[in-house]
Amino acid sequence: MSLLTTTMGRRMMDGTARIFLAELLFPLTALVTTGFLTRRLGPQGYGLLALTLTTIIWIESAINSFFTKATIKFVGEADDWKPVGAMVIRLSLKIGIGAMVLVWILAAPLSALFKEPDLAFYLRVCALDIPMLCVGQAYRNVLIGMGNYRAGAAARAGRWLVRMGLVVVLVQAGFSITGALLGVIGSSLAELLLSRWYLGAGMFGKQAPVPLPIQRYGALLFLSSICLIFFNGMDLFMLKILGGTAAEAGIYSAAQSLSLLPGLFSWTFSSLLLATLSRQLADSQEERARELARDAMRLTMFLIPVAAIIAGAAPEIVQVVFGAAFLPAGPLLALLIVGAVSNVMLMVSITIMTAAGLPARTIMFTAPLVLLALAGHLVLIPRFGQQGAALVTVVVSSLGAIAAGAGVYALWQVWPPVGTVIRSLAIGLVVGTVSLWWPTSGVLVFPKLVLLGIVSLLGYWWIGEFRPGEIAAVRSFLGRKAASVQVG
Repeated sequence: MSLLTTTMGRRMMDGTARIFLAELLFPLTALVTTGFLTRRLGPQGYGLLALTLTTIIWIESAINSFFTKATIKFVGEADDWKPVGAMVIRLSLKIGIGAMVLVWILAAPLSALFKEPDLAFYLRVCALDIPMLCVGQAYRNVLIGMGNYRAGAAARAGRWLVRMGLVVVLVQAGFSITGALLGVIGSSLAELLLSRWYLGAGMFGKQAPVPLPIQRYGALLFLSSICLIFFNGMDLFMLKILGGTAAEAGIYSAAQSLSLLPGLFSWTFSSLLLATLSRQLADSQEERARELARDAMRLTMFLIPVAAIIAGAAPEIVQVVFGAAFLPAGPLLALLIVGAVSNVMLMVSITIMTAAGLPARTIMFTAPLVLLALAGHLVLIPRFGQQGAALVTVVVSSLGAIAAGAGVYALWQVWPPVGTVIRSLAIGLVVGTVSLWWPTSGVLVFPKLVLLGIVSLLGYWWIGEFRPGEIAAVRSFLGRKAASVQVG
């Protein structure tokens, strides 16, 4: 049995595909916006923009972490989701406004800390995004918890398309960094309006109290998520605090932006995995939940060849996307993409623990990441600069993934199949080597990436990784899609 051979598994994978394709618009549109911005702003200006956005994203992620997983879990389990949804949306708005005011107050001290006088103004502009994003995310979490993956995907797709359009238009019009920030704010508003429209009216009839389980889950997951947020953003901030220039921060941030694809998969897949596992456990389907968890961990292994292909072609990707001024980002991307895959494994493992009703246990695997990364950055960044920051991120995230995977095994005796791990490493070694030694120029790098991705899939099929039921399910799915196209 696998994800593709059960009704619930296929539904979850269909939802994952829909939302992932929507999220995939982020790196695709980001290729346009980032390539445009790096050329218009240069390393210095782009670095300042990256510091602003990373700071605000930290705050937004911290707020959303309090609600996201708890909302999806409890909305998915509730007979009447409206009181839970209304409570979450109201509280998200209040906290978002409070956080916006706090950023306005702390903007000047943060600007002094990073030794960037202009940063205070940009932080205050971008702070306007916090309430809108928090409320929009709350609406979207309710949609996902309800199982309305199509609407959740559509809202997120709208966000990324609006963001690309507004950023390019406003910066081209001469508004520079401020224009880029206004584009980000506009995209959050678009997602809020779309999610609200899909959810419909009639949810705010009466005030609902905050259920104690949500408070407990939210508080524990908040602590765990805060640790992850600090860990994932620490490398860029520590690089700047320990003497890096805005230009160096811009180059590092550019490499980070290209390593986002595995992370987008993890956030998308983890949310739907949590909703599905929660429903199964609520229905006392523990064995099916274990099978689903095992297949989820297996699925993460398929990202290893993806990381290898990107790492091998990293300098070429950076050259075509950002231009020659950002070539030092190539080796950084090759390192960070490996850490990104490790983060996927970490997120899936934490999601399984959360669904199992053990949010406190997730803190055991996330808090040490912050301490280890802090120590590593303090030692390696002064000696090796950007490469030191990237190396610390890769090593610590890999250790975290192994530890969290061991935690899941201790809980449910679930582990990624050894055969899948070996086959993924072997295929990754082959396609990564080909990607490294097959030189391309300009946009030809993208056909190379696609072709090697196809080779990876064929390799999995040739060595027998895909199960007969999975192949049959894919053929059936493609047949239905083809038939629907013909009918249409």
